[in-house]
Amino acid sequence: MRQVVLDTETTGLEADQGHRVIELGCVEVIDRRVTRKHYHQYVNPERDIDDGALEVHGITRQFLSEKPVFGDSVEAFVNFISGSELVIHNAAFDIEFLNLELKLVGRRPIEEICSVVDSLEVARRKHPGQRNSLDALCKRYSVDNTQRELHGALLDAEILAEVYLLLTGGQVALALGDGTDANAGSEVRRLSAERPRLRVIHASDDELQSHAARLVALETSSDDGCAWTMLDAPREAQS
Repeated sequence: MRQVVLDTETTGLEADQGHRVIELGCVEVIDRRVTRKHYHQYVNPERDIDDGALEVHGITRQFLSEKPVFGDSVEAFVNFISGSELVIHNAAFDIEFLNLELKLVGRRPIEEICSVVDSLEVARRKHPGQRNSLDALCKRYSVDNTQRELHGALLDAEILAEVYLLLTGGQVALALGDGTDANAGSEVRRLSAERPRLRVIHASDDELQSHAARLVALETSSDDGCAWTMLDAPREAQS
């Protein structure tokens, strides 16, 4: 199953008042594993950015002035998300902005390109009555978001991907029945993709012969036979 975890940054909060997308971040997840594939694009909105939005993401109009407009990068974006299941936190917000951008360049809406899962709704069902912002979920699932001084679409998508897999993956820590959160104190550790492969040590011929002799001895001395030999028998019969 291919999923794409998506986040956007915008010039303001209201798409119906002409605010636009200024950053897109997408992370690919296949069969519940984050891959190395991602999509990231800054977009020139050709308009001012609200002061409130600027405080959240820190992306200035000057920085975006030489970036492509949405229509110039839409092909790559649509190709990346097509046929996937989009995972978005508070999906209604991002979908409204994305559909506006797609409509302006004569493209189909998101719902006709891929399916959408709102991770905020998933979190609310699993943790009713609790805070379910991305930051709150990071704290609950012990996901490191210390690099998140300002919002950024790709960084937020990467964090959301990790949170969503924990959110939908069931228990991630042993609960001892003391009434505390089953995930409290769990730690997520990422292994480097560049780490050396584990060494596989195979038994030598002498070791295999000694093992076989030991099985024969067990078979002979036991009234019920050797369980190990009986377990191996069906496989030998099939070979």
